[in-house]
Amino acid sequence: MPKLMKFSRLLSVLPLLFLAGCNMVVMAPSGDIAVQQRDLIIISTVLMLLIIIPVIFLTLLFAWRYRHSNTAATYAPEWHHSTRLEIVIWAAPLAIIIALGAVTWISTHKLDPYRPLDRLDAERTIPADTKPLTVEVVALDWKWLFFYPELGIATVNELAAPVDMPINFKITASSVMNSFYIPALAGQIYAMPGMETKLHAVINKEGEYEGFSANYSGSGFSHMRFKFHGLGREGFDTWVAQVKQKGTMLNRDAYLKLEKPSEKEPVRYFAGADADLYDAILNMCATPGKMCMNEMMHIDMTGGGGKESAENRDKLQYDNRHADEGIVAPAATVPATGAPARSEPAKSSDGNSMQHDMPGMQSTPGMDMQRDGHSMPGMTNGADPAPAQLNDNN
Repeated sequence: MPKLMKFSRLLSVLPLLFLAGCNMVVMAPSGDIAVQQRDLIIISTVLMLLIIIPVIFLTLLFAWRYRHSNTAATYAPEWHHSTRLEIVIWAAPLAIIIALGAVTWISTHKLDPYRPLDRLDAERTIPADTKPLTVEVVALDWKWLFFYPELGIATVNELAAPVDMPINFKITASSVMNSFYIPALAGQIYAMPGMETKLHAVINKEGEYEGFSANYSGSGFSHMRFKFHGLGREGFDTWVAQVKQKGTMLNRDAYLKLEKPSEKEPVRYFAGADADLYDAILNMCATPGKMCMNEMMHIDMTGGGGKESAENRDKLQYDNRHADEGIVAPAATVPATGAPARSEPAKSSDGNSMQHDMPGMQSTPGMDMQRDGHSMPGMTNGADPAPAQLNDNN
């Protein structure tokens, strides 16, 4: 019995430990979009609890009322149907599902991250003369780069915006997929190389908020964090002046050094940035000699470049851009880096290594097929002819 009492006390403390370790910023946000998302969570939870709580209560009630020792309970082994009970059982969940569906439909369109804002908060609309602040976001390994194209500045691992001013985020990545997330401001939005996602949001309270990556992207992921400052108009102007005063110039060369994988990167300020640098990052052509994706898409739209465009192949390779510099990301293998796979070769039941050579596919000097710049011995146009049925055109 003492052991049972001790165990019950431990169970009663577990909820308190759980709450003590939680950051409740999601349920107490400072931006209107995050507030609406918080309300959506609450509404959905309450609607589901309308079913869950009665079911739990009735389960306990039935177990107690119809226990074996209660001889006063009605015993009706032949009972099989009740119209009123069937109506309650089916009508209540159906009504809740309809309500959840309506809330989901409305919220999906109203909280679309690509949809421009139509209000500052629940009580204020956006003034007609308000000009949104544009911020271009780049997820690097493992840090965040922010461009302010209208102000001509850029920062690393620090972001700021005026209170009650709509913010238009344009988001991309330099290498792997990542996720841009400021819980106090709005929900997470993916950052993907060669693609641009968008987010419209507004911060309604001054303060310092946490921003981070919400999608695992490698060994430096844990420290891929930044500070978001919600400032008054004067405070924001002061912050911009500070960036211009302390910052350096962000050109292509400076970006290529910054882009290399690094962890725990300190805050950096750039007083100026090349005007077309973000577009070059987005189109994966910030590195000299690379063809921009939009240029390649234009060639494709006009019907392609024919055989003469074969030289574009090297200009469109991006995954091995640091391999020749000796920079190898963790777990990277061939063909991107030239590093051999770390796993041991598979072995057969007799203990011998399992080879995947294809019989009949013989190698002929000078005829080895190439794949991403790596020779594939055995996969050649060898002397052995193809089976007759593959050459039959009739």
